Amino acid sequence: MNGGRRYPDEEDVRVRARGGSRPRTRTRPKHENAQQGFVTAVDRGRYRCLVGGREVVAMKARELGRGSIVIGDRVGLVGDLSGRPGTLARVVRVEERESVLRRTADDTDPVERVIVANADQLAIVCSLADPEPQPRLIDRCLVAAYDAGLDPLLCLTKADLAAPDDILAAYSSLHVPSVVTSRDSDMSELRAHLVNRVSVLVGSSGVGKSTLVNLVVPEAERAVGHVNPVTGRGRHTSTSAVALPVEGGWVIDTPGVRSFGLAHVSPDDVVAGFSDLAEAAAECPPGCPHTEGAPGCALDAGLAEGRLDPARVSSLRRLLSSRESAD
Repeated sequence: MNGGRRYPDEEDVRVRARGGSRPRTRTRPKHENAQQGFVTAVDRGRYRCLVGGREVVAMKARELGRGSIVIGDRVGLVGDLSGRPGTLARVVRVEERESVLRRTADDTDPVERVIVANADQLAIVCSLADPEPQPRLIDRCLVAAYDAGLDPLLCLTKADLAAPDDILAAYSSLHVPSVVTSRDSDMSELRAHLVNRVSVLVGSSGVGKSTLVNLVVPEAERAVGHVNPVTGRGRHTSTSAVALPVEGGWVIDTPGVRSFGLAHVSPDDVVAGFSDLAEAAAECPPGCPHTEGAPGCALDAGLAEGRLDPARVSSLRRLLSSRESAD
């Protein structure tokens, strides 16, 4: 005190809790009034959603934590749902997913990457030339499709440059539906496979995914590219995935991949993905690695008897070998 006047000291200073004065709580708002939307595109933390026929841009609510939101997710949204330019809604809930298509960067990468959610068909796009067909990538995509519970569809492009007979023959025993297209082919057969389905297109760069999308959904105007004549590889033209409506369903175009890691798939499920070899592999002794020359491996017996396709067995063994390297 000084002349009846009191000066404040440290006891008079209000100490604020770190992060604000409001106490933390695990209670999350339920947002019963949230409207359901369908995620059609993801770009740098912004989610384009279809809500009641309107396109709405949204951000993720903080209470959702670090969980990812991907194309195909059905979400609950609150806030400004008008869809007007400059408006921003908020994703407050992600509904339970019916399916998840995943991949890893390679077979040694433990980090899974979700490509799309709630798809029911995987269209594996493979060119017959320019670039050359990649049967091993097809095999990996088939394993991923079966692991995710998706129906596979083999889509062969550029039939005007090379015949599809060899590839079709290689997968005939799997009874996978297939569509063969060329530059001027009618897309009605492909459209028939897409009606009322959520289909995701996967393939390497330059095989013609975006070209197919533009033919099926002309208003999409997806960028298309060319194959490098030196490396034989395509240029990435689609830099992000996008879902587009098509005849009661959705078609999801994805960027080209150069690898499709299956580190998240168990060896037994990898074998199951080779349905033409799984029955023979079931005759192997317990713990059989299915490698060439492994004691009692039924795959070797099947090859010797001419019952199994050597190329398919080789592809399975290479894939299992890469899995063992990952372990």
